[in-house]
Amino acid sequence: MSAPARAPLCAVLITRNASSTLGGCLDSLAFVDEIVIVDSGSSDGTAEIAARKGARVVQKEWLGFGMQKQFAVEQASHDWVLCLDADERVSPELAQSIQAALAAPVSPVYRMPRRNRFLGRWLAHGEGYPDWSPRLFNRMNARWSDDLVHEKVLFAVTPGTLKGDLMHDSSDDLATYLERQNRYTTLAARQAFEQGRGANVLHLLFSPVVRFIKFYLMRLGFLDGLPGLLHISIGCMNSYLKYAKLIELRRAESR
Repeated sequence: MSAPARAPLCAVLITRNASSTLGGCLDSLAFVDEIVIVDSGSSDGTAEIAARKGARVVQKEWLGFGMQKQFAVEQASHDWVLCLDADERVSPELAQSIQAALAAPVSPVYRMPRRNRFLGRWLAHGEGYPDWSPRLFNRMNARWSDDLVHEKVLFAVTPGTLKGDLMHDSSDDLATYLERQNRYTTLAARQAFEQGRGANVLHLLFSPVVRFIKFYLMRLGFLDGLPGLLHISIGCMNSYLKYAKLIELRRAESR
């Protein structure tokens, strides 16, 4: 008996200088019907790798994470889209689960567990796993937010849940990872500033502490050893820095 027909699926990615990771990501997408990559001026051969792997490449100046991803979704030829980053891979079990869901959808939005690799270890607790992410959706029922950073998929339905992991291989280079987090906290502070939000000493004191208790103790991050501790500690530092940068922006405004 032949497998039931499924809805056509387009994988969409945004890239910039992602040549070191893109190939593996695209290799994990052999089951999709189309791959669309929106690139923002890569100079390391990213676009050439994408084209060689059969993806359709669209060049677009950087709009911010949320709007860039939504632009990519709008370039797809099909309404069902799977949104990935270049350093992510679809596991074989997740690929099977996605195809089964599209053969008989129970929701226009599906979430999947995202497993993070940090400093050479696949995390299994804390912030690192399961890190539920709604990445498969029908674009008629969901869209990306316009956030500059920490973008999210917006929807008003109960999402379905997929089996199998979305594998996210974070950089093993701690310096590179910290540089990226510094950029993210700057963007997050700027976004909060533009939204009219403020911060005070209580945010600086309690936000990192609450975050540490939640992920290291309540969600058992301590079971991931030193990589787990560092991953959560950096997350706590990011929370502190975001509010510190927001306070700086507010003080500059009042001068």
